[in-house]
Amino acid sequence: MAHNGVVAAGGRLTDWISLGVLASSVPRDAVDEAIAVAGKSARRSDRKLPPHVMVYFVMALALFAEEDYEEVAARLTETLASWGCWEESWAAPTSGGITQARQRLGPEPLELLFGKVAEPVAGLLTRGAFLRDWRLMAIDGFELDVPDTPANAAAFGYPAGARERPAFPKVRVVTIGECGSHAKVAAQMGPVGGKGSSEQALARRLYPQLEEDWLLIADRGFYSWPDWQAAAAGAALLWRVKADLRLPVLELLHDGSYLSVVARPALHDKARNKLIAAARAGEYLDPGQAMRVRVIEYEIPDRDGGGSGELIALITTITDPAAASAQELAQAYCQRWEEETGNDQLKTHLRGPGSVLRSKSPDMVRQEIYGYLLTHYAI
Repeated sequence: MAHNGVVAAGGRLTDWISLGVLASSVPRDAVDEAIAVAGKSARRSDRKLPPHVMVYFVMALALFAEEDYEEVAARLTETLASWGCWEESWAAPTSGGITQARQRLGPEPLELLFGKVAEPVAGLLTRGAFLRDWRLMAIDGFELDVPDTPANAAAFGYPAGARERPAFPKVRVVTIGECGSHAKVAAQMGPVGGKGSSEQALARRLYPQLEEDWLLIADRGFYSWPDWQAAAAGAALLWRVKADLRLPVLELLHDGSYLSVVARPALHDKARNKLIAAARAGEYLDPGQAMRVRVIEYEIPDRDGGGSGELIALITTITDPAAASAQELAQAYCQRWEEETGNDQLKTHLRGPGSVLRSKSPDMVRQEIYGYLLTHYAI
């Protein structure tokens, strides 16, 4: 790879990127602040590998996923010198020294840094970024293989359901990303097995970060009554729901959508029918029991040639067709695939297909993943 990042067409994504791109999106002052807040400021033992250098090193690990520690360190040394803004004289250390410095840094500074710098970046003219005044955002999850060490296996577990134990433990990551730019702006991670390991459970930790001018798009695996309640408190929502969700018709609207109500699933039929009647009459609904929604249903053509299409049912908090038509919302839902594209960029094009993370302990796994998220955000 040429050091100036200029390569022939068809090269890997990272062949087009220089380390300087990382510093432009993740500035030194933000790095220093995150390190200070995490209580990881430099000590005497950090003279050769101070914390701020290690933050950029972890990000560089994501950029050069196939190279060993020493090779990545050599690249970083050259780049730091070219920036001309580093006070320390820095010589490339050994692999063991780098491992110890990563352990001293821990995951917290990278997590705090990602939370500080990662924000939506699309402009008003960015294709697929907005529906009227709402910024289109999507939530989705993916899994990453981690080294098969006892510590990683205990912390993250293996996917359930396979006849034989998979070769590697996996970590589950759920992110919120901007559809127009693929920028990840929020993330949570956890195990693939056990209590609290589902995508829903991880997504629950992200809902307090929603913004009121967002339209959050989600696939059908994310809906539940309490999660809808929690997310609706922070943003406008457009979620696909499963076919068995009860969505009574309150009023047919001129654009083909209809008003309905979602309610706490534990309600008995008598109480549910009373709420539906109240909603149909336009009466007040206790938000702890039920919420009015608008339903957009459409069928997509048969993909497999079996002669039948697939019915898509979307519910949204945008109940007025004048604010967004059914057609606009259906088109906006299609932008959810941009979040999956962003996940594919991170998993396949940045890391390389089939790659396993480097880190042999849970803390270093978390650190490495936040490094990937920061690097993906930067590029």
